[in-house]
Amino acid sequence: MKQTLITLVEDKPGVLNRIASLFRRRNFNIESLVVGHSETPGVSRMTIVADEKDAHKRGNIYFNLLKLVNVVAVKDVSNLPCVSRECLLVKVTIGPDELNSLNTITKQFGARIVDMGAETAIVEAVDEEETINEFVEALEPFNITELTRTGKIVMRCGKTHRVSGTRINTQPDDIMWSPEQVSSYH
Repeated sequence: MKQTLITLVEDKPGVLNRIASLFRRRNFNIESLVVGHSETPGVSRMTIVADEKDAHKRGNIYFNLLKLVNVVAVKDVSNLPCVSRECLLVKVTIGPDELNSLNTITKQFGARIVDMGAETAIVEAVDEEETINEFVEALEPFNITELTRTGKIVMRCGKTHRVSGTRINTQPDDIMWSPEQVSSYH
């Protein structure tokens, strides 16, 4: 089962290295990791997707992240209602007679052509992981020469849970963004 974690961390050097080292030491595989600024100055937001079948180990990932220095909060959103997206840039080789076919496929998937050269085109798509996978399959006849994906980004549906970036390594009772059903990891 894939585990999706939203992690808020202090925007300081070495934080990403500590998180990657935690996963390496515990022999957990990071399937996707996306980091960027959050709405709070000095706090970055990480979306981490790990593929771990054992529920006990998924709990270990969660609680080990909470213990790390510079981690403000961790939220396991694997089973919560969320909006998730992935961004894709793909370069395909096309001839002049294939442009209409490429336009049809890009429109069908809500993508767009962002660069057009004499022999290649770069296409951009933003959607759910499954749709991006289908889009890549649809582009295979065009000879994909380069492809890059961002990985999953996630935002919970509903109420926004605020976390103070000044209260680092506090107890779960002290922050408003506390885990639901923590006992399920025991």
